[in-house]
Amino acid sequence: MLAALLVLGFASCKKEDNGGISGVTGGKGAPTVTSIHTVSKSVVDSALTTTTTVYNSSGVPTTTTTPNYNPQVTAFDSVTTTGNLGNYYVLYGTNLGSTTKIVINGVSIYFNRALNSDKSIVFSIPTTVPYVQPQANTIIITTLYGAVTYKFTVLPPPPTITGTTDYSYVANQQITLTGKGFASVSAIKLKTTSDPITIVSENDSTLVMKMPAVSAATESALLFTYTSGSNAAAQTASTVVFNDLDNSYQIFVNGQLQNGWFNNSWSYPSGTVTSVSHAGSGSFQLHYPAGGWQVEGMADWNTPGKFPYDPTYKYLTFWIKGGTVTHTLVLVGDQMVGGYGQVQNANAYAAQLVTVPAKVWTFFKIPLGAPSSTNANLLNFWANGTTAQQLGFFLMGQTGDVDEDMYFDEMAFIK
Repeated sequence: MLAALLVLGFASCKKEDNGGISGVTGGKGAPTVTSIHTVSKSVVDSALTTTTTVYNSSGVPTTTTTPNYNPQVTAFDSVTTTGNLGNYYVLYGTNLGSTTKIVINGVSIYFNRALNSDKSIVFSIPTTVPYVQPQANTIIITTLYGAVTYKFTVLPPPPTITGTTDYSYVANQQITLTGKGFASVSAIKLKTTSDPITIVSENDSTLVMKMPAVSAATESALLFTYTSGSNAAAQTASTVVFNDLDNSYQIFVNGQLQNGWFNNSWSYPSGTVTSVSHAGSGSFQLHYPAGGWQVEGMADWNTPGKFPYDPTYKYLTFWIKGGTVTHTLVLVGDQMVGGYGQVQNANAYAAQLVTVPAKVWTFFKIPLGAPSSTNANLLNFWANGTTAQQLGFFLMGQTGDVDEDMYFDEMAFIK
């Protein structure tokens, strides 16, 4: 069987009487390239906009219109000397029917001979082709009768975030992004307010940025300006949204409880600690004794007005670090269904259940519902009354329980 495959492999590159390979008719002269054409293009329709209206506690609306930054792919035939990763192109020339190899920036790429002719080759650019300059910026076509080199530049991909050290921030906080396409970034700003963000350092896979000192944003995607070929002002928006904690209602931020909230846990030593933190100088420890069925959390008895319902609050966000094994906590509050008590997992609705992986920090952004909401995927923090005073996490006892310690940080209600 192996011998047969080897014979087939050698036969596939054998010169045929018609000058080609695998039935493709080909010229017997040296190959030439006259041009490369696109088969599609990405178009951003600037006429498309998104309009959002929010209402404050007095019912006064605020309307925001956001430009469209999302491209759509359409058919397009145009001569080009640049290409994007993942896109298809057609190379035109002569004596291409016996092509055996295509190399872009030193990387050999796959192509389907069934789509070739003696005058054209269809190829795509795989993600393995390097694009960070300096590069050879060439495509080399090798046939049974020679080789030809043609200038062709692979463009960097739009800046794309695959990971971040934080989704929430305070003034001047540094955040590290991981992903691709960052080496070509020249500027970043908040998409919703256009506040500039400082680039501290960057390479193609990592970018460190410092968030604005002052901003009116509550949450925002990032808007990147980057160089793509001859376009030094290309722009793309991130799919990741970042939360400005300075414009939120803070529960625990900067290593301490805020806005009059204090420790209201059932067991010791729950409360603020400085030995563990996600951002800042500390976190709030949740200590659960083995088999204790405890509620650990906070209360605000003394602040005038406590924490009233406001329809502009859209999310409850926080980071939490898990214990020795994965646990599911239940979010509880004095104005939530079940109150600030032992609400068992089976009696909790979906938005209350917080599954915490062991030993790592995990970010949660839980959408909020109105007091009248019955949607199980929305956290109804004010179901029993519009003035809340308690918020915590309940952990059911389990077989083989041990003492557990978890930690939360950067807890806030986001508008």
